[in-house]
Amino acid sequence: MATVLGLLFIFFARIADVSIGTIRILLLVRGMRLRAAAIGFCEVSIYMIALSIVLGGGKLSPLELVFYAGGFATGNYVGSFLEEKLLSGYALIEVIAESSPLVRERVENLREAGYGTTVLRGEGKFGERMILKIVCERKKINDVLTKVKGLGFAYISDIKSVSGGFFPRKGK
Repeated sequence: MATVLGLLFIFFARIADVSIGTIRILLLVRGMRLRAAAIGFCEVSIYMIALSIVLGGGKLSPLELVFYAGGFATGNYVGSFLEEKLLSGYALIEVIAESSPLVRERVENLREAGYGTTVLRGEGKFGERMILKIVCERKKINDVLTKVKGLGFAYISDIKSVSGGFFPRKGK
């Protein structure tokens, strides 16, 4: 027969592991695979301890737990790595910057580097803004971010598919 303390442990363990799982998925989506793997280790450890109490009266060896959780964590890391390598994808990087000659220079640098860059004019609280829209392959995000560093507020969105527009030819 289950004790009230045991039932509460199971209840709160499930809340913890499901909440941690949500964070793990968000980290994976953002490409933080090592952090996601570490959190996945904790997530599945909590899950397995609670499950062992429900099904086996708490009979789970620490070595089995470490190997099971390690496999889960490594699977998250490898799966994220494979997704990045096997599935080509695009991202939209948008930069909101104060209108200046430096921004115009960086736009030209981006274009010379082969990144199609669209510039829109906008207005912020303190004056005119330039909104740079750069679509690039996901594997090139860091290169683009390096080129726009210090210009202003930048954010990245995933893109499901692209059609038309300017993309450099393969092999360059």
